[in-house]
Amino acid sequence: MNSSIAKVSPWWTPSVHLDRRPFLIGRNAIQSALRGYFLSEDFLEVDTATLQVSPGNEAHLHAFATEALTTDGQTAPPLYLHTSPEFACKKLLSAGEQRIACFAHVYRNRERGPLHHPEFTMLEWYRVGESYESLMMDCVRILALAAETTKTVQFTYKGRDCDPFAGPDRISVAAAFERYAGIDLLASVSVDGATDRAHLADQVKRNGMRVADDDGWADLFSRVLVEKVEPHLGFNQVTILDEYPVSEAALARPSARDPRVAERFEVYACGVELANGFGELTNPAEQRRRFEIEMSEKARIYGERYPLDEDFLDALAIMPEASGIALGFDRLVMLATGASRIDQVMWAPVAEYGR
Repeated sequence: MNSSIAKVSPWWTPSVHLDRRPFLIGRNAIQSALRGYFLSEDFLEVDTATLQVSPGNEAHLHAFATEALTTDGQTAPPLYLHTSPEFACKKLLSAGEQRIACFAHVYRNRERGPLHHPEFTMLEWYRVGESYESLMMDCVRILALAAETTKTVQFTYKGRDCDPFAGPDRISVAAAFERYAGIDLLASVSVDGATDRAHLADQVKRNGMRVADDDGWADLFSRVLVEKVEPHLGFNQVTILDEYPVSEAALARPSARDPRVAERFEVYACGVELANGFGELTNPAEQRRRFEIEMSEKARIYGERYPLDEDFLDALAIMPEASGIALGFDRLVMLATGASRIDQVMWAPVAEYGR
């Protein structure tokens, strides 16, 4: 063992558990309150399978794979621990459900830190026939409810505060890029959603930011978002970052107002991303095209790709118009209880590995 690494007592040590226990009791209270909220809104709570034929098809999401065997011991195609219950939930919408909510344990590889854990709880919910603005209102109510439940006046993280009871600040991605980075983002996006890497790169360089030869448009977009925009979001009041470029919203439908952007928004508090919502794309051919683009990008960067869930694409053909959202439940609990690390609000965190 490297002697420079201080030994940390495991979470099951009585003294450590005693320190963590108030956060865990708060977690249970918030989960109970949110279940009450969804019940009052006529949602049906559903439970989806963890093992899926595809873990999701976003370029930068990394999954855990497992080997499946047939009953006679033969190797079957691999199964994956899902990164989100989204595909299964949308199949339930195709089956006829109208309002569903799900507390799901989900799994993401290559992720561990104060705000990231390889296994965490995602809260997803869907409204059939309702706009994605209805999900924004859900989020406003849910954040306030979490604060009320824990008797929290304000959320705090790393010395930054956010009033969960104040009205949200809603700003488009393009307006945020202009405000915080001086970049005209949509000048590098055409009406068909195609992106101009050179145009964006020139603007990024003028801002004194690094541009590598192999950076794609998406890489540059992410760098500006993380370095210049996100540090300003969710302070004093909740921020709703709305209207992502279509190329950055693989599962969302284009905006009727501007085809260059999609009905996708994210919710931030104290600089922490809490939720990611969509007006859902229901065109299976377009969804397949976008998935294939994402997997080609994944293969280019990481040398691997995940299979498409053909069953999901078939179900999408009969899925009604809907809006859906995923919220990082553990992160919400952190902000509402004052925890500084995500593992403090988990009853039994995953063991450390890779040290």
